[in-house]
Amino acid sequence: MIKPRIIVTGATGKTGSVVVAELLKAGYSVRAMVHREDDRCERLRAQGVEIAVAEMSDVERVADALKDVQRAYFCPPFDPYMIQGAVAFAVAANEARLEHIVGLTQWLASPSHPSLMTRQHWLVDRLFSMMPRVSHTIVRPGFFADAYLVTMGLAAHLGIFPWIFGNSRNAPPSNEDIARVAVAALMDPARHAGKSYRPTGPALLDAEDMAKAIGRAVGRSLKVVPSPIWLFMKAARMIGYPIDVLSGVRYYIDDHKRGAFELGAPTTDVLDVTGRPAEDFETIARRYAVLPPNQQTFGNWLRECVDFMLAPLSPGFDLDRYDRQLRRPFPSAPQFAHDSMVWLREHSIDNAARSAEPGRDESRDLKRFQEPVITMSD
Repeated sequence: MIKPRIIVTGATGKTGSVVVAELLKAGYSVRAMVHREDDRCERLRAQGVEIAVAEMSDVERVADALKDVQRAYFCPPFDPYMIQGAVAFAVAANEARLEHIVGLTQWLASPSHPSLMTRQHWLVDRLFSMMPRVSHTIVRPGFFADAYLVTMGLAAHLGIFPWIFGNSRNAPPSNEDIARVAVAALMDPARHAGKSYRPTGPALLDAEDMAKAIGRAVGRSLKVVPSPIWLFMKAARMIGYPIDVLSGVRYYIDDHKRGAFELGAPTTDVLDVTGRPAEDFETIARRYAVLPPNQQTFGNWLRECVDFMLAPLSPGFDLDRYDRQLRRPFPSAPQFAHDSMVWLREHSIDNAARSAEPGRDESRDLKRFQEPVITMSD
């Protein structure tokens, strides 16, 4: 029996690249949809992957990319016009009579969130779920483990773990586990159609827990250093994070501080969907610890020291001005995820599971949700 052809958007990204590798390993024909030709495309071709070059919002090029394709992994780009690309993809998918779409979205996705990207995710989830001829699976992780390991160099060379999330916790999943959940849904649509999965790590961790795990990975003890958001934003810009990403992240920090990622975590979705237990945080950290920039050499130490001293002096982003210039739509009554009745209702199953967890400190969780929002101006 000939296996269906599967298209992967974001095929060179953190989850898309793993989705491609896992599908190839399972013997599927894979087509990668990319923005432009580069060295990464050549590496994919060498693995037997077809390449389709198309901007997501170019419906005619997307339609060409979906010809003779039966299933799709939709990993949306992080840009203010993502919704236009998603509509173009939906139109092309409907015309191509795709069987199934697995969409990567956000745990926070809700209709009145202050982050434009998060509101768009919520709309795209509903758009794909309303397509009459195409089944749909939602994969909605929270903060990836990858997000906490961006500062691995500071840990390895200076012994510090910057932390901007107060006393909140998360059960962060690996890129690999998120991708494996998506691949399982792509390979067996009948089992996963109409379902939503939240891949998490196996345990809720706070700053100290993560610092200990990273310390074991890099071979030294770490000190958790509470850091102001303005310094985080400057450092993020200095290392190349785009303004579109940070315009949303500034709100996700508040969600994190108030416990939005603790609700219903950890889940067993990785094990239930893939048959493999979720990777623990230390295992993920050890993969990052062996990367060349994190090796304990004099050159790496010097680079980290210089960057650490320059970060407070570097320019930041004027995110409010950026939003005004783009004329971004904004809800009349913006609500963080845990303040949204829609979000709470749509996460009722996870909420019920949370209440049933043995040993969970409900008063601690309630206090987290009652804490005041800390804004960029504080």
